[in-house]
Amino acid sequence: MTRWHDFIEKDGKAPAWPYPIHYDKEQEIETDILVIGGGIAGCWAAIAAARNGAKVAIAEKGDVSRSGAGGPGCDHWCNVPANPLSNVDPDEWASAMANMPYCNGIGIQIQCREDWDTLVEMEDMGGKIRDTKDEYVGAKGRDTKSKIMISPRYTRNVSFGPDAADRRKFKSNPQDKLNNTVIRVWGTTFKAALKKECKKLGVKIFDRVMITSLLTEKGVQGARVVGATGLNGRTGEFMIFKSKASIVATAGDWSLYLLNTELAGYNTFRSRTITGDGNAMAFKAGAELTLMERTGDMHLATGFKHTWYGGAGDASYENVPIVDAKGKRLPWPTQGWEDGGAMRPSQKDMEKILAGLKSGQYQLPFFGDFPAMKDIERSATWDLMLGEESTTKNITDSYERAGFNPSKHLLMNFSLIEGNTPTQWRTAGGGGPMVDWNLKTTLDGLYVAGENTFAAGDHSYAAATGRYAGRKAAAYTKQVAQGVVSKQQINQEKKRVYAPIKRTSGIDWKELHAGIAKAMQYFCSEYKTDLLLNMGLDALKEIEEVHVPRLYALDPHKLMRAVEDLSLLTHGRIIINAALARKTSSRMLNHFRIDYPQLDPPEWDKYLTIKLANDKVKIGSKPQRYFGDMVKNYEKYNKDYTGVYKRK
Repeated sequence: MTRWHDFIEKDGKAPAWPYPIHYDKEQEIETDILVIGGGIAGCWAAIAAARNGAKVAIAEKGDVSRSGAGGPGCDHWCNVPANPLSNVDPDEWASAMANMPYCNGIGIQIQCREDWDTLVEMEDMGGKIRDTKDEYVGAKGRDTKSKIMISPRYTRNVSFGPDAADRRKFKSNPQDKLNNTVIRVWGTTFKAALKKECKKLGVKIFDRVMITSLLTEKGVQGARVVGATGLNGRTGEFMIFKSKASIVATAGDWSLYLLNTELAGYNTFRSRTITGDGNAMAFKAGAELTLMERTGDMHLATGFKHTWYGGAGDASYENVPIVDAKGKRLPWPTQGWEDGGAMRPSQKDMEKILAGLKSGQYQLPFFGDFPAMKDIERSATWDLMLGEESTTKNITDSYERAGFNPSKHLLMNFSLIEGNTPTQWRTAGGGGPMVDWNLKTTLDGLYVAGENTFAAGDHSYAAATGRYAGRKAAAYTKQVAQGVVSKQQINQEKKRVYAPIKRTSGIDWKELHAGIAKAMQYFCSEYKTDLLLNMGLDALKEIEEVHVPRLYALDPHKLMRAVEDLSLLTHGRIIINAALARKTSSRMLNHFRIDYPQLDPPEWDKYLTIKLANDKVKIGSKPQRYFGDMVKNYEKYNKDYTGVYKRK
């Protein structure tokens, strides 16, 4: 395989750019609905909107065929209580899920009501959701009649709050009964089917196009969103989309706190294209965002640790027993029915394991004992679960090419050997635009779906909310005309986007990204104070004023990366301002203030909101249950919805 550096070392210069370059050339597209991001949520939004009579365009930074966090696949369809094998009521399940503080009750209710409908529709489009070839007859959870495969994960209980021990039962789910709300699926078949359906419905797909900004009516911040601007990452062409409504589905931001392309090849196990663009553009347009102060510990694929899914004992490694170096079984859950669906050892069990290591009862390293499993269960885990997940298919294929055979070999567990990830490496997920029961933001014409919603869920959440937002946006477009775009706003954005290619030297996107990441690590990490956070704002301001004017790009791809950095810079400012505004500590938000150490006092039991008004940061608040009665409001806003689920 020829590497990029092989070209450089051979003759000292890079090969010619392989695509025609059209900097400054404009392409104008007019549509009813623009879907920003062609991942799981984006594709479902486009399909739903098109089926409801709207003319739809998707702008996707990668290729819709496999783009997004769930593009390569998924192994679980979670929180689907309306499926025919479920033993719980969807509304009751949603209500219990929404007992978790700072949740998105609107998204949860949509997911629980419509997740099964979405999955059945996926099957109609060609996605595989059943064991139709009878490959897993006899495996736990397989229903003979429907051929649906119930997952061992989360089979009895749902965990709430910060403590794993805080579990609740459902009235319709006595202790001796399985809830059956999580289904094993063949997720590698999903994304290709979604793109095929989009094309069948006439959705215009613009692959390799990054949306850089939202256009507001007459260029006024806080006004109705009437389109967007974009950059073609291969040709450099400038794109102008005029739309009656836009749906932001660009997921979260997994790159803000870390740049490590040399060791890991990427920053996390998520898509490299997820760089906070949606939140940044919504904020700059004047939308109200919430939970932006929430950050999390980064556990995945940093390059300084083993890839999370690369060692046995986490996530999709269902039913794999964990043993020590001498083959002794550890008190480590196998994520099966006998463990109540646990994913990792409880604190009590972990204390036993650590004590056993110190006393010599157990010996490192630990291993996943695949050969000890029944053949059918091993196959269900290795071939179905790991083989269908977004990241693990590549891992299992690589292991097999290297000679690994799960029927003969053990797979190392790296959890205790590597320890915890340094707390300055964080994820900036959890926040997003405020939404109403139409998944509309505080700006007319702007909707949001999937991981771009605050307190978002998983793959199936993205699918259900994307599908929902698509039909709501389609209904909106039937009531409005095309808005008036501002040529001045377009020209200003075009100048901003193209600035790096007007220069021939300076700093490239990697240097700028690394500087932003360091500023976030230093000043907005695990523990925070007003002084540190204000120093962080000063550092980001210096980056914007001193270093951004030196940012340069040699080709359209590097230009796209440079514009991503500008999104990261905006996102960093949002997070620091939100962290400054919440002058308390919160375990639920992983937000700890040294200068305000009290944990979750009642007066701070609220969502903080942040927005730009006349380019000034404004802080507001909303009560935690602002979405009201979930059942009544869902039914109020969906009187005409017909799906598989009928309320009992």
